[in-house]
This record gives sequence, C-alpha cells and structure tokens, in this order.
Amino acid sequence: QVQLVESGGGLVRAGGSLRLSCAVPRHIFEIKKMAWHRQVPGKRRELVATITSDGDTNVADSVKGRFTISRDNHKNAVDLQMNSLKPEDTAVYYCNIEGYSSDYEEFYEDWGQGTQVTVSS
Repeated sequence: QVQLVESGGGLVRAGGSLRLSCAVPRHIFEIKKMAWHRQVPGKRRELVATITSDGDTNVADSVKGRFTISRDNHKNAVDLQMNSLKPEDTAVYYCNIEGYSSDYEEFYEDWGQGTQVTVSS
C-alpha cells in the first residue's frame, strides 16, 4: 500500500480557513473515488467528503456548507477547502484515493499518512 502525501494542515483560529491537498499517485491511471477522512484520538475515523470519477460530491452533515471537496486536474490532486473552521474540526485528516492501474489489472486503495489540523477557540 503506497502512502499518499497530504499537505496544507496546520494551526488556525476558529472561523479561519485551510486548504488540504493530496496528489494522485502515478500508478493510479483511472480514479474511481477520492475522499477525505478525519480522526480524533480515541474515536473512529470519520468520512468527511468524497468525490467520484463523475464529479459527484458528498460531504458529512457536520461540515456541510463549510467544506468543499474538489479535483484539481492541473495538479492531478484532490483538495479539501475548509472554511469557517470550528474547534471540533480539530483532527488528523487523511486522504484516500481508489482506482485502477493503466492495464486495469490492479485496483488500488491508497491512504495518506495524515496531516494535523488544529483549530483554536
């Protein structure tokens, strides 16, 4: 399992914004789904947002209206724009990309190592 590399995490005050980004690895030729998850110590990992190969998006109710997931075709990456951040958004955020190799012989489900987002009150 190849680890993806996330970027853009950090410390921000409540009400602020951050943008996370995660590059699509070269071995994934056809992307089926990209997603962002988050996890707080002692709690289960939570699905935050998804985007399919057709561009359909879905976000968790807890972040609806504040977070937006998008695909950056120029960078070949998936981004998570986080606005109006709240202290309860504090977590480690993980990127997840699923897709096929160029010969469709392999299906990959790759995860990032996580990036810390901390929102101070």
